[in-house]
Amino acid sequence: MTGRGGIVVMFAAAVLGDAAGGLTGGALVAGLVFVAGCGAAALLTRRPDLLTIAVSPPAVFLAATVLWVLCTETGGGDVLVSVLLGLVTRLGAGAPWLLAGTVLVVAVTAPRGLFAQARELRERLSGLRLFAEEENQNPVRWDEAAPREGRRLPHHGDVD
Repeated sequence: MTGRGGIVVMFAAAVLGDAAGGLTGGALVAGLVFVAGCGAAALLTRRPDLLTIAVSPPAVFLAATVLWVLCTETGGGDVLVSVLLGLVTRLGAGAPWLLAGTVLVVAVTAPRGLFAQARELRERLSGLRLFAEEENQNPVRWDEAAPREGRRLPHHGDVD
């Protein structure tokens, strides 16, 4: 599947995990389902999109958590306070599962060529330098003569 498909798999697993965790009353189920979705996405995604999958779990987890909190925590008194409190609580409780899912994705995609793709991206980006200068070039110009006393430097409009 493509990188976008892998992101959808992770998002669906996170939302379904939150729903299952809400029904059973435990964060364990939600975390396990999210980690399983991360593993499935890492295994099923095609090789050119491994870098996309490797950086996606935090954003996917945040989006799924925000969606779940907006759907479940809007009842009661002050909506903004309940949503913010629910979001902070869920993100704090899910942090170990997010770390586990991210580590699993990197562990699965690394042997499949993740680091080679990162190296290729770095090489492509290094070729796009806006100001291509020699890296070892000394910015101090010692060969230019310093102005002597009484000698005026030319105005910037007078210089070619």
